[in-house]
Amino acid sequence: MITASYFAGTAQASELGDPGPLIRWALPAAKAIHHSSMAITIASLVFAACILPRSTKPKRPVPGETSTDGGQTHPAFARVMNLAAAAGMLWTVSAAAVLVFNFWDLVGKPMSADPSYTSAMLDYVLNISVGRAWAWMIVIAAITSSLAFGVRSPAWVGATAVFSLAGILPLSLIGHAAGGDDHWGAVNSIMLHLVGVCLWFGGIVVLAALAPLLVGKSPGRFSGPRPILAGTVLRRFSTLATIAIVLVAGSGVVNATIRITGWEQWLSPYGLLVIAKAVATLALGALGLAHRRRVIPALEAGKIAATRAAWLVVGAETIIMAIAMSLATVLARTAPPTPDTAPELPTPARLLTGYELPPELTTDSWTQVWRMDWLWIAIALFLAVVYLWAVVTVRRRGDKWSILLTISWLLGLGCLFYFTSGALAVYGKILFSVHMVDHMAMTMVAPLLLVIGSPVTLMLKALSSRTDGTRGPREWILVLVHSKYSALITNPIFAAANFAGSIIIFYGTDIFGFALRNHVGHELMNVHFLITGYLFALSMIGTDPVPRRAPYPLRLVILLATMSFHAFYGVSIMSSTSLMQADWFGNMGRTWGVDALADQRLGAGAMWGIGEIPTLLLALGVMVSWNRDDTKETKRKDRQADRDNDAELHAYNDMFAKLKQQDQELQQRGR
Repeated sequence: MITASYFAGTAQASELGDPGPLIRWALPAAKAIHHSSMAITIASLVFAACILPRSTKPKRPVPGETSTDGGQTHPAFARVMNLAAAAGMLWTVSAAAVLVFNFWDLVGKPMSADPSYTSAMLDYVLNISVGRAWAWMIVIAAITSSLAFGVRSPAWVGATAVFSLAGILPLSLIGHAAGGDDHWGAVNSIMLHLVGVCLWFGGIVVLAALAPLLVGKSPGRFSGPRPILAGTVLRRFSTLATIAIVLVAGSGVVNATIRITGWEQWLSPYGLLVIAKAVATLALGALGLAHRRRVIPALEAGKIAATRAAWLVVGAETIIMAIAMSLATVLARTAPPTPDTAPELPTPARLLTGYELPPELTTDSWTQVWRMDWLWIAIALFLAVVYLWAVVTVRRRGDKWSILLTISWLLGLGCLFYFTSGALAVYGKILFSVHMVDHMAMTMVAPLLLVIGSPVTLMLKALSSRTDGTRGPREWILVLVHSKYSALITNPIFAAANFAGSIIIFYGTDIFGFALRNHVGHELMNVHFLITGYLFALSMIGTDPVPRRAPYPLRLVILLATMSFHAFYGVSIMSSTSLMQADWFGNMGRTWGVDALADQRLGAGAMWGIGEIPTLLLALGVMVSWNRDDTKETKRKDRQADRDNDAELHAYNDMFAKLKQQDQELQQRGR
């Protein structure tokens, strides 16, 4: 890090304002400690949630029982949770140190105890984006470390691991590339980059800490210990590391192309640091591949000792990873060759959205205008690869899987890609009508195709069960499917109320404005639209397992109510004379298209008209499923009748015969 700092010039005093040598050296050191401790905390929690057993005598779950553990807490699990708690504390303290050092770096003066800086520090935390980001980082780190100290149940450990990933968000919002022309694309690519780095680097450190505990006493070729957990843990981490390196490499390419726009810029200090980091990343990937193909099979075959195998994985990768982390820290403080300065006279559209106004919307625009959302591109690619892997796995085992389901899933992911990166996403920031089309497509078109793909059923077929007490992907899927939370959100009445009610809440409050102005709000909006539509479609026509399904007549009633609601709410917006988010859509500075209020009425019509088509398709799907289930039930009863010689029908006829006989006896007595 010292060499890279001198090379990039970040260790030299600034001509405009110098905070002094203490801040110049302490700030990158504090950031390096912060990044490392955050990665170790996240990776430790992921290991505890998905890789390591919780007890020394795990057992398969029994129906009606919630515990799958016996014996005592496994030493590896205890150590990794203690590591998560300790690293979380260091994460919290280092985040606070970075906040303070960053403040003095921005002030451009040496640290001082002058009381006049107190109000400036408060303003920095409350009103400056960098200060707010680091303040949120302290909060997230403190909550994560507190949970790591206290929780031990599988569900809470898993929830803590998911929550710890929130710490990646503040870092992605304040990176260099986040200030460039493609702000949103840069933020998403940095986010993916940090996820990969945390899982990879943190995982290597966790492996080093666990190496002595991954062995046990048993006879074999070696007189010393033989592997008990080592092979399993290394193989599971290898899979995780493969995903991480793809994220790191892919997002690194995206970040570099945003900040380096010419070939000559690759020879700048920033460009050379990027090249050095890329070489280190490729070297790490090559080492990981060698370990997966040679070290882990040799360990599982008993050809090498577990401790030696663990250190073969950890040793070389730790050195190269430390170099890569140091380069990343210095790179974050190095000015990129493409400046981040905005135009002197930015247009209204650029002030509001961060982008210039797109060209006039024409027929060609629907296929020619794009703005890549790398977060959703990564999600779509990941889901496509996992689904295709599952299909291949199931078919190799001799089971069947419909090609139509596969096509539906891939079409749904293709729609998701277009709805988040195509013209709908670009013009949806400018025109309310296009935004509404994008909304209805995200919540009714893509989810419908994805639900037909039956991904949960496929994954339960493809994934193998674990018998060592850990929760892998299959176990976590089953936990979620059978949870009380799943029973609530997949209930058709709740799904319909959420589907319809969230529209009123979203457009009737300033949540809509938050989604327009804030990148986090925009992505949360997309997530909400997609999940809400998916749950609604799942409750209507899905074949994946859910805790409870409504009768078919109730589903048709719910669909009819949903269609009526869309019509009612669409008409109410069309008849409105006030403009939604007028300070946004009314100040865009468009020189083409209809005025904002007329465009709003057009969007309301789109909501009314476009929303009915998927609803009718859902209704058709419900009727088809109803008919199919009735046909299956009829065939089942016919087979049962063939087996027992129509015992049910005979019993039914005998019942009526007895009733008739009783009536005759009563009549005779009455005479």
